[in-house]
Amino acid sequence: MNKIILLAVGGIAGTLARYFLAGFVYTLCGTQFPYGTLAVNTSGCFLLGFLASIAEKKFLLGVDSRTLLMIGFCGAFTTFSTLIMETVNLLRDGEMVPAFMNIFLSVLAGLVVFWLGMLLGEMV
Repeated sequence: MNKIILLAVGGIAGTLARYFLAGFVYTLCGTQFPYGTLAVNTSGCFLLGFLASIAEKKFLLGVDSRTLLMIGFCGAFTTFSTLIMETVNLLRDGEMVPAFMNIFLSVLAGLVVFWLGMLLGEMV
C-alpha cells in the first residue's frame, strides 16, 4: 500500500508540474510551436537522467524515493523521459538496433494510433 501512495503523490505532483511548466513556457514563448511540451520533455529527460545516475552510481536514492520520484513524478511529468532512459539503457548494453527501433517505433506507432484514434472519434 505504501508504494501506491508514493506513486499517487508523485503522480499528482508530476501532473501539476507539467501543467504549470508548460503553461508558463507557452505564456513566455507563445503557442506557434509546442515549446511547453518541448520544455517538459527535455526537463523531464534531464531530471530522470539525474535521478537514475544518483540512484545507480551514487546509491543516494532508496526504493521508496525512486518509486516517488522516478516512477511517480517523472512518469506523470513526461513519459518521453522514460522512453529516452530505456533507449539509453539499450545503447549502454550495446543493443543499437533495438535502441533505434524503440525510438522509431514509438514515434511512428504513436503517430499512427493517434491518427486512428482521431478517425474513430470522428465516426462517433
